[in-house]
Amino acid sequence: MTASSSETLSNAVVRGMRWWIAGLLFLVTVINLVDRSTIGVLAPIITAQLGLSNLQFASINIWFQVPYALSQALSGKLFDRIGTRRGFSLAVLLWSLAAMGHAFTRGLTSLSCLRFLLGLGEGGNWPGAAKVIAEWFPIRERALGISLVNAASAIAFIVSPPLVVWLQSQYGWRTTFLATGALGFGWLVLWLLFYQVPERQPLLSATEYALIRQDRDLSPSTQPTPWLELFKYRQVWAIVLGRFLADPVWWLYITWLPLYLYNVRGFSLKQIGLSAWVPYVAASAGSIAGGWASGFYIARGWSVNKARKTVILLAALLMPASILAAYVRSPIAALALISVVLFGFQAWIGNVQTMPSDFFPEAVVGSVAGLGGLGAGAGTILFTLTTGLVVDRFHSYTPILISAVALGGPIRRCTMKS
Repeated sequence: MTASSSETLSNAVVRGMRWWIAGLLFLVTVINLVDRSTIGVLAPIITAQLGLSNLQFASINIWFQVPYALSQALSGKLFDRIGTRRGFSLAVLLWSLAAMGHAFTRGLTSLSCLRFLLGLGEGGNWPGAAKVIAEWFPIRERALGISLVNAASAIAFIVSPPLVVWLQSQYGWRTTFLATGALGFGWLVLWLLFYQVPERQPLLSATEYALIRQDRDLSPSTQPTPWLELFKYRQVWAIVLGRFLADPVWWLYITWLPLYLYNVRGFSLKQIGLSAWVPYVAASAGSIAGGWASGFYIARGWSVNKARKTVILLAALLMPASILAAYVRSPIAALALISVVLFGFQAWIGNVQTMPSDFFPEAVVGSVAGLGGLGAGAGTILFTLTTGLVVDRFHSYTPILISAVALGGPIRRCTMKS
């Protein structure tokens, strides 16, 4: 740090600035998931009005998932090069415009194009968040920081169903897309007004800066690392393959839960709005619990590696509850079991997403996190297409819920070998 920056830090006016930064990430992630999930909540109406089959609805999600997966890898590299301030600004601008554009769709083709642009913009959120957390948090707090961001994704699915259903009932589904898509522009104002990296943040104290920088390399490499070089590390493969296998479990529910409740469990659209948020309360709790637990173990003297893997293993053991959800008769029991699955997944993913900053210098955290996102996207694309085909052919979600359980063993092996 320069003398001038040290002087600025000593005159700080905000305590716990890193948590305010985490708050900005929390807010933008809520907006990200609200924009993404609006089409899922409105799926019964949109598929009926546009005449879409289950397979066509799945294909629309593929048009989102392909650029979303690629964008995570490309955005991670971009954020490493141009910084998190400009990187997030570009990503949010693109996805907000695309989200609002859904209001003007006239059919499958235009809707697919808009989902493509939405995925291209939204893919930057996760590698960007991982990089910001790595810049702003000491190692022992990073999993909790990431978990707060992941909790936002669960909060979004608590907020989104009742909000979207209310907007649709009052103004129609096209105006609903305009309203939710406009949220990102409000966040951009806050971001550009308040965000800087720690070295340039005028509201950061010298004491907090020292806390942020402890237990890390104070002179990390600033040289860009080619992707092929990164794949020489087994930790990268563990992150990529682990997310390839696990993220489809999350996407299964955020994409298909409203239609599952509507078609299989007999819920009305109003009942979906009143109850579909319940599993995401559990997901939010799992996210916070997983981040807190690994930080607790590290503070007790455990190694970072042991603490992360212990939480990852315990969380993965909860995910097989999805097989029970397929067979219970009670809709309430099914929702409860789905809640257990999402609790476990969020506890798992928060620690896995922290691994790039555990294993690699800050200059490549975005790139490694982006490659993990690419693996997650690839797995999700395959699983989403399979879900559409299976539901159309067999008129049942049971094979999909069972296959989600079958992924548990490989998930544990991949992440535990990192």
